[in-house]
Amino acid sequence: MQAAPAGQNPSTPLTAVSPTDLAGIWQGTLIPPNQPKGTRFVVKISATDGGAYKASLFNADQGQPPLAFSTVTLTGTDVKLASSVLTITGKISADGKTIDGSFGGGGPNPLPISLARTEPDAAWPIPEPPKPMAADANPGFDVATVKPAQPGARGKNFGFRGNQFIARNMDMNDLIAFAYGLHSKQIVGAPDWFATELFDIAGTPDVEGQPSLHQMELMMQKLLPDRFALKFHHEQRELSVYIVTVAPGGPKMKETTAGPNDQQGFGFRGLGDLIVRNLNMAEFATWMQSGVMDKPVVDHTELTGKYDFTLKWTPDDSQFAQFRGVTGPTPPPAGDNPDAPPGLYTAMPEQIGLKIEAGKAMDDVIVIDHVEKPSAN
Repeated sequence: MQAAPAGQNPSTPLTAVSPTDLAGIWQGTLIPPNQPKGTRFVVKISATDGGAYKASLFNADQGQPPLAFSTVTLTGTDVKLASSVLTITGKISADGKTIDGSFGGGGPNPLPISLARTEPDAAWPIPEPPKPMAADANPGFDVATVKPAQPGARGKNFGFRGNQFIARNMDMNDLIAFAYGLHSKQIVGAPDWFATELFDIAGTPDVEGQPSLHQMELMMQKLLPDRFALKFHHEQRELSVYIVTVAPGGPKMKETTAGPNDQQGFGFRGLGDLIVRNLNMAEFATWMQSGVMDKPVVDHTELTGKYDFTLKWTPDDSQFAQFRGVTGPTPPPAGDNPDAPPGLYTAMPEQIGLKIEAGKAMDDVIVIDHVEKPSAN
């Protein structure tokens, strides 16, 4: 598979360039599997006063904030642009007009991409990032479709693409867990199909702006009764849980510089390779229980701030159960590989200064009173 090269405006010839100079505008199309149209990216690189480079990546097809690279190097013909979430590596051509290489988020299968140096008047326009939804908004869906997931489709995710909410390959346990901040073991009385039938959901909110994670939860809370006729009640029960506390030596995470209404993130470059942006510890615990752990996760850190951090570990057989079979193979155990990351219980104290341990705690459960499979759209 080859990435589509960036087109040039024939009326705007490139000026003479040097293969030893990265400064300029570069653009190309990344084509993942099963996405023939791909996504267009623009990379803007400039020289600093000290002779180094700085660079940012822009999505030309979706309004998103730019991604700043912390590392920008040119060594001979080898180019590297790296951040905590993305790395582009490649070789610059002898005429300095193209960079052919790979585009990856740290996983084992980076995608090929070809970037072409582009004059400013030929560069693809960059859409404005979406404005955040008003903090006090209580959104629902203006329009939403719920369909059975495509058989054999890979991947599982929630999120926004432009102004559209997308959920792929989600079972009912996933949807309820997301909507109410629960683990599937906090759902009582569910029929068997909750764990076996997968759905794709797409829709637009009925309030302008891009919602926060909490506002996405509110949207799902309204969708489930409407499309699945969901009815339930709450109870408190003692459950086996994982308890997150501060490790000896204190937290090692950086408090976020994001604003109160800026985007939040909890995503994986690969199973066990986590990126967290602008989350507090209660939110971190909620996302760990919904996406990673085999039991509910309770926050006992007493930390009140919001943080940015990365966490890399080698998953064991108890983790990522809800992703097995739809995302791909789970990384193998570390075994004798000295370069493999440690397990989660070692990685958390070492990398972010938190502990996670099994215990017992009173926690909320929801008891299903009524539910139906969704009607056809």
